[in-house]
Amino acid sequence: MILESRPFAGLTLGETARQVRLVTPDDLYAFSAATGNHNPLHLAHLDGDGDGTPEGQAPGGYLAALVSALLGTVLPGPGTTPVSARYAFHAPARAGEEVLTEAVLTVRHDDGTVTFAVTIRRREGGEAVLSGEARVRPPARALRIDAEDLPGLTVRRHRHFDALLARAAPLPSIPTAVVCPESPEALEGAMRAHAATILTPVLVGDPGRIAAAAAAIGADLAGIEIVAAANARVAAATAVALVHEGRVRAVMKGHLHTDDLLRPMVAREGGLRMGRRLTHVFVMDVPGLAHPLLLTDAAINIAPDLQAKVDIVQNAIDLARAIGIEHPRVGVLSAVETINPAIPSSIDAALLSKMAERGQITGGFVDGPLAMDNAVDMAAARIKGLRSEVAGRAEVLVVPGIDAGNMLAKQLTYLGHAEAAGLVLGARVPVILNSRADSAMARLASAAVAAIFAAWTG
Repeated sequence: MILESRPFAGLTLGETARQVRLVTPDDLYAFSAATGNHNPLHLAHLDGDGDGTPEGQAPGGYLAALVSALLGTVLPGPGTTPVSARYAFHAPARAGEEVLTEAVLTVRHDDGTVTFAVTIRRREGGEAVLSGEARVRPPARALRIDAEDLPGLTVRRHRHFDALLARAAPLPSIPTAVVCPESPEALEGAMRAHAATILTPVLVGDPGRIAAAAAAIGADLAGIEIVAAANARVAAATAVALVHEGRVRAVMKGHLHTDDLLRPMVAREGGLRMGRRLTHVFVMDVPGLAHPLLLTDAAINIAPDLQAKVDIVQNAIDLARAIGIEHPRVGVLSAVETINPAIPSSIDAALLSKMAERGQITGGFVDGPLAMDNAVDMAAARIKGLRSEVAGRAEVLVVPGIDAGNMLAKQLTYLGHAEAAGLVLGARVPVILNSRADSAMARLASAAVAAIFAAWTG
């Protein structure tokens, strides 16, 4: 982008500059983070005046910054320095609205400064948001600058999880066996979901340890059913029995090993398997990504064969549809986007893609093999000449094995600041599989995903 400035001598009265800006929620979050202005009126998810509706109102300083941007980049342009300003604010500009900023040169002062009459109006309707004047000092000489792109900013908010919680809110609270909630972290996740009316916990484990965990987090267990179990294996088996009895419609992992939780579920006699292999799906809220990202399988199936991958893909498609992705785009990952007999994952990916074409996998678009870049980035897909419903815009990523999946999930979490909700599918009921390192939001979102999926499956 080329920016050109105008020195004082080249400016004439009546000259006008204009810029249009869409006010976005991320603008307001970034402005809040940069300035320390945490007034809830200016944060798009909060109700700042108590009327029950979030305002998402642009701060006055943000609007003044739009004037500064116009004067500093357009007229007079680069090198302009402020002298004084006087503004009146007439009506709020809100997230989602386009505004037009206009500056008209009205006075050339003898000291080499100039004054602009400035206004900001809503583009729709033309209502004035700001008016006033700004006095600036133009650059001493004309400048022509090839402005480099600014560093990209990604706002770390998890709007996809907010949407999942909103989707789960009107659903009936789902009775859930919480297995070994014997640590503060394990119990807190269940209690948060209970407070949000997402699930009704049935706590299965050692009553003394559960009470100690409750005391540690200040939780009141009055009215909550506790089913005593001597150890983790007994607790997991008890949870399976509660499912068979119809007393619970979901299971949540507490403070025990995943193997101990799943062992009674996969048992041939009395287990919870429904024909498909048990598979794990992360539902990830990645800041800056326009949709939730599902990642599978990063927790249960270590080196799945082709038939296991069929179940992995189908389970993920079903979950994606349950949370509102109407026709999920599934990218089956490999190290390359071409079929290479020396890379088994590329062959499996191609077979899965063909199986979806032939109706052996249903409900979504499946394409592979795809490398990570051309699965999620449209520009990378085009450079490689890949054109399909999936390439460049995958909503579900299927990894070759647990190593790749686990690494990818943790990279997104710790480097990409994603939050991850985890669910095990393929059993009679959804199984909420939390990690000890999960945040409170991730635990709550996992419960929401389980409730949504249980309602979707009926």
